[in-house]
Amino acid sequence: MRKEYDFSKAQRGKFYHKGAKLRLPIYLNSELQNRLERIAQKKHTNMGEIVNQLIRKDMELLQHFT
Repeated sequence: MRKEYDFSKAQRGKFYHKGAKLRLPIYLNSELQNRLERIAQKKHTNMGEIVNQLIRKDMELLQHFT
C-alpha cells in the first residue's frame, strides 16, 4: 500500500444509486447444490426458482407456527 493516495479528482457518490437493493449471494454445500440442480433439470427451470419455491413454502409453514 502507498503511504498516501491522491483523491483530488475523486467524485463523491459516483456509484451510489438511490433505492438500489442488495442481492445477497447464498452459497450451498456441494451435495445440496447437486440435488437442487437435478430437480431444476427435471422441472425444466433454473435452480434459483427451485430455491425460491422452497423458501416460500417454508415461510408459509413458519407463519402458521408464529
